[in-house]
Formats: sequence, C-alpha cells, structure tokens
Amino acid sequence: MVAAMSTYSAKPGEVEKKWLLIDASGLVVGRLAVVIANHLRGKHKPTFTPHIDCGDHIVVVNADKVQLTGNKRKDKTYYRHTGYPGGIKETKAHQILDGDRPERVLHMAVQRMMPGGALGRQQLKKLRVYAGPDHPHEAQEPQPLDVAAMSAKNTARVQING
Repeated sequence: MVAAMSTYSAKPGEVEKKWLLIDASGLVVGRLAVVIANHLRGKHKPTFTPHIDCGDHIVVVNADKVQLTGNKRKDKTYYRHTGYPGGIKETKAHQILDGDRPERVLHMAVQRMMPGGALGRQQLKKLRVYAGPDHPHEAQEPQPLDVAAMSAKNTARVQING
C-alpha cells in the first residue's frame, strides 16, 4: 500500500520572516530586481504558498550605484500619465538616476515584477530602497545577501571601446 501524498499549505502564523540587506553597488538592475521580487514573494522557500505572504523584508542600500547594461541608461524610457487628455509624460533612465530620487529605478523594476493585486501590494511594502549606504533598520539586524556571488552576470562588466 502506498502512502497518500499531501500538499503543504503555509498558514500566515507559521511563516518566518527574515530581514535581508542587499548592497546594490555595481549590480545589474533587472537581475537584482528578480532576486528581490522572489525573496519578497517567498519563492525561495520550500514552504512557498502563492496566496500567503511568505516573503522576507528586504533593505537595499547604494541603489544609486546600480548599472544598466547596453544603451539602456540613455535609451530606456519610463512613461506616466497625468490623468488629463494628452497628458503622457516620459522620463529617460539617466534622468532618474542622475536626479534626486535614483532609487526609483530599482523600485519600479521590482514593482513591475510583483503580482498586481492586494497581496502583491502588501508584499511590496516590505521593500525598503535607499540611495546611499545608510539605512534606519539596524535594530532589525538584517542579514547580508550577496547577490553578486550568485552569478557572475549579476555584476556589470565595464567595456573599454578601442
């Protein structure tokens, strides 16, 4: 006789949430956003349940030092709408990265990888992105997560033309 298999479904009270610290210096935006989105949702855990918030809290520092590969820094366009007729506005990636809120590039990349809906918005609230090396979450003792060591492609290589 074969024992019946049962699917595990996590309950909100059983989920253990950790605090993770990521240094974004020199990391590629898209690859970093994938890692962050997976950790926010909890997909890296064997107890992942799609309808429960299983993810961890993520603190990202040095978000102003992220890299875009190829010509994306000058070519990538972000659109928004004012709500009025003809009110579409566009901003290039280099304008945001060189502006006063450079962490928005990384935040938007992660936000667009999260599911739309109430659960996705709840999970996105656990992401804290800071442009500089300082953050106010020392009391939570975030554990460092080395994204650069996960793959050599996660860090941007400097190309020398000539």
